[in-house]
Amino acid sequence: MADPGKMEEELASATVVREEEDIESMGKKEDKPVEEQRQEQEQEQQPLVKQKTKRVATLDAFRGLTIVLMILVDDAGGAYARIDHSPWNGCTLADFVMPFFLFIVGVAIALALKKIPKVKDAIRKICLRTLKLLFWGVLLQGSGYSHAPNDLVYGVDMKQIRWCGILQQRIALVYLIVALIETLTTKLRPTVLKPGYSSIFTAYRWQWLGGFVAFVIYMVTTYSLYVPDWSFDVMTDDETTRYTVNCGMRGHLGPACNAVGYVDREVWGINHLYADPVWQRLKACTHSSPSAGPFREDAPSWCRAPFEPEGLLSSISAILSGTIGIHYGHVLIHFKGHSERLKQWVSMALGLLIVAIILHFTDAIPINKQLYSFSYVSFTAGAAGIVFSAFYILIDVWGMRTPFLFLEWIGMNAMLIYVLGAQAILPAFVNGWYYESTNNTLVFWIQKHIFNNVWHSERLGTLLYVIFAEIMFYGVLSGILHKLGIYWKL
Repeated sequence: MADPGKMEEELASATVVREEEDIESMGKKEDKPVEEQRQEQEQEQQPLVKQKTKRVATLDAFRGLTIVLMILVDDAGGAYARIDHSPWNGCTLADFVMPFFLFIVGVAIALALKKIPKVKDAIRKICLRTLKLLFWGVLLQGSGYSHAPNDLVYGVDMKQIRWCGILQQRIALVYLIVALIETLTTKLRPTVLKPGYSSIFTAYRWQWLGGFVAFVIYMVTTYSLYVPDWSFDVMTDDETTRYTVNCGMRGHLGPACNAVGYVDREVWGINHLYADPVWQRLKACTHSSPSAGPFREDAPSWCRAPFEPEGLLSSISAILSGTIGIHYGHVLIHFKGHSERLKQWVSMALGLLIVAIILHFTDAIPINKQLYSFSYVSFTAGAAGIVFSAFYILIDVWGMRTPFLFLEWIGMNAMLIYVLGAQAILPAFVNGWYYESTNNTLVFWIQKHIFNNVWHSERLGTLLYVIFAEIMFYGVLSGILHKLGIYWKL
């Protein structure tokens, strides 16, 4: 993922121009000699050039927490299905990772683009960063070029490559849209807010309008698009079996006939979708539910079908997560008091949670990560707002930074830890040095003999291995890199 905190430092530490003071002093400077005007201008600008925006530690800690959650659910989710992605409706620990990323990207965009010296240069940087994100997404994501860490092979069949990614491609799209709106409306941005709770919303109405347009596109398409019958092939033991899914309906929110899957099948092609969707763990598909297991004999045909959880239509809905995040960044910019910031953040978070719970439990719009439903956006964004506010109180208000330092370190080098840890490039490198068999490596030996055998439980051993041999290791590594001033950013 991108490290938006670095972009924050690049742009936020640029020369600050006091527009109000310039306007007030224009008439006074006209009557003074040119040399005297130049000296006064240098005196006025000098302290501003040296001024550096204070870094909010909560941003790095929240970003680090998201990376830690990703490593935890990716590597321990197979042992504990309850923390893995929900098979369909509902929300588990793993389902918070994606929207938390998008939320903090939105916060960082607001801080990074609060002062834009040149709009064209900002747009060029935004487009370049988007392309970098797309490149790394295709390179690292599942069914992509790298097959780390278990398979010591690389390469991809272009007929079956997943164009949509686990994180990078969706982050790239959301980042591009949200950052462009923020940049192109820079001249409409207020310097001082009017009194009133809603002033922050009206001041940034264009950002909210962009989120509303994404919401309308998603809702209209989801409930009005006609989904016809469709077919797919499954190859087993050199034998190809063709299955047909009967649909012929609109507004269906189940696995088989939803508009989200239909759009991806039409745009990307069915061969370029994720081949092992989490709905395979539903009770309708396996007796092992909620864990993975063999298909039931009476399992419906769609249980074996591919589905893209990070597809096009659901990514449009994900723009809302970035929009809510950028609102939290705007609050951070315009409100200087801790109580004022927390009032804005917590009230909005609670409102989103209430809306999501009502929609979910009335069955109006179930919370669903695979479809990226509106209730899912509201629920996860509300949770992100509560966690962000709690971190802000503990770290930036009460000054309790020490317990969260390892999260800050990981957050400041998020892209590096994402590649090394979440995408398992470092374990793959270590596994490349094996003895006689590819299963006889240092990583597998540590996991088996130090954790699984000691605790006499593969499930508990896997969890402890992820916590101590992965998360703690990457925390220490991030701390060392931070002390050395080494960061990797896009």
